[in-house]
Amino acid sequence: MADTWIRLLGPPRIESAGTEIRQPRGRKAWAVLAYLALQPDGTGRARTAALLFPDAWDSLGALRWNLSELRRTIGAASISGDPLRLVLPPGWRCDVLATLDAPAADTGADTGLADARTFDGQLLEGLAFGDTPVFDSWLEDQRHRLENCVLSLLYEASLAALAAGRADDAVGLATRALRLDPFNADCHAVLVRALVSKGEYRRAREQVDKCRDLYREELGLGLPVEVGRALSPAGAAAEPGMPASAATVRSYLDAAGASLSAGSVDRGLDQLRLAVELAQRTADSHLIAESLVALSGALIHQAGGRGTEVADLLHRALKAEALQTEALQTRSLQAGAQSSPGSKSGALKSVASKSVAQPAASRTAAAAYRELGYLAVQRGIPDRAAGWLDQAARAADGFADEQSRILAIKGMAASDTARYGEALAALAESSRLATAAGGPRLLAFSEALAGRVYLQREELELAADTLDRALELIAEEHWTAFEPFVAGLRGETYLAVGRMDEAAALIDRSWVMADLAGDHCYLTLAAGAKARLSMALGDQAGAEAWLKRGLDTTPWYLWYRARLLDTAAEVAIAAGSPAAGDHAARLGTMASRGGLRELVVRAHSHRAILGDAAAGEAIPWLARDIDNPALNAYLARRGQL
Repeated sequence: MADTWIRLLGPPRIESAGTEIRQPRGRKAWAVLAYLALQPDGTGRARTAALLFPDAWDSLGALRWNLSELRRTIGAASISGDPLRLVLPPGWRCDVLATLDAPAADTGADTGLADARTFDGQLLEGLAFGDTPVFDSWLEDQRHRLENCVLSLLYEASLAALAAGRADDAVGLATRALRLDPFNADCHAVLVRALVSKGEYRRAREQVDKCRDLYREELGLGLPVEVGRALSPAGAAAEPGMPASAATVRSYLDAAGASLSAGSVDRGLDQLRLAVELAQRTADSHLIAESLVALSGALIHQAGGRGTEVADLLHRALKAEALQTEALQTRSLQAGAQSSPGSKSGALKSVASKSVAQPAASRTAAAAYRELGYLAVQRGIPDRAAGWLDQAARAADGFADEQSRILAIKGMAASDTARYGEALAALAESSRLATAAGGPRLLAFSEALAGRVYLQREELELAADTLDRALELIAEEHWTAFEPFVAGLRGETYLAVGRMDEAAALIDRSWVMADLAGDHCYLTLAAGAKARLSMALGDQAGAEAWLKRGLDTTPWYLWYRARLLDTAAEVAIAAGSPAAGDHAARLGTMASRGGLRELVVRAHSHRAILGDAAAGEAIPWLARDIDNPALNAYLARRGQL
């Protein structure tokens, strides 16, 4: 029996193959349906009525009529209670829910990501809600979020298809993604990689040329590095006589670890690429996966790689590890079947039916899933990051250090999306596991992220204590690569209490260390801190100069960029600069796409200061679910709460 789909992306409709389905009447019924679909924890009747029927004489009565209309279409038990929750009947699906809840892209069995091919258009496309400005603001934010999520689904599915050897599928999915975002360099890169994989080198070169022309003519920029690299993937060639054995591969892995620890990043990467090449000559799928994960981790954390190259390596690693797991399970069941011949057929069918989306405990798979989650967090796709990190947690069963890393990334994601209690709980458990595992760098990472949460909430004593502990661990470990992040945050805690000399010393150090490392994420963070320091010292011109330097960087981490735009909007408003509106608009779009809820509120706050009455009306509604006294105080000072 075919599924019945509620299509909220594009012009809203309900459809089922070969069957006429009653459609809800009225745009407000569709609005109620969309709102409930995007409230997984439910929402109060009074709140929903106030949101969608603010001018109705009987707003609760208007809501009841629309709920009845939806029940007549979907079923009597579909929406009930207080808080209201949407419960779909068996055989019913909703594209919005499928987008947000899709499992992490899998390189083995079909996980349903092909559904993304049918997701097209904006949320409630064609419907206008100018008479309900607060709902209209909410709708705008959700449209950006879902568009970003669909794009990510297509990108992930194209990478998974490429890793599984389905280059034709990868081409189709990447092409579909580029129709949504023609300027997405990662999608251009995976399309080029897929064409090269098919042996269609001329089409691959034409795609690179097309991307180069688009970036030059529309953006005034050169070809993105990852797109050019996709045409000729980086690699190191092993000597022809080099033996391809586990011992040789592990020797290169060990040598690479020593090189990276000594700061010789290029040499370490070359050694890791040789390890990958030699591993691929063996029949050891686990060794291949281990080498691919090691290379991708080095690219991400030592070389600043965040694009398609590392994502492709990680998908290939998951495919290799899945093959290893399947082979081990098959051999185990075959051995059991020999002692019980009658069970052999059923046992082997059981293996064939297993999905590698539910991996056995595997440190290598856990690391690959975790790195994909980390990339998703930094790219500002928290809904997709959650799926990867859940997969990582299942694969990390029994590995305390890996569990600590996964929880730290979960805490980072929760902090970015203004779920501060959830963030602190995850980071506290991450710190506990790091301490138990004897991982000082893991502990420093988790403590620093907790310090960031305390700083965002202006719990300054807690922030100072936590960040000082992280700085001590960093000094003991000589972990200079991470120092700019923690030094910058500690400088901001000094700035918040008016200790300008200490603030300036640490913020200056953060900038210098980030500049020496060439890390654009930390440069963006430090530039924002320098701008805020300049404003505190009454130096408007200095603040604007630092903001310009920061905005010229190209950080991968969306939260850094959005926070810098927030500071830029504040500085421009203080100066009466016409750039304020542009900064606020860019911040709003960026924060909405990335689910950065507090920064969404701050974008509305800037727009309200600049005269956008509708943005001002939405502020109390958007801020009420964010547990941050510092945000409430900020809005109160502006007269917006």
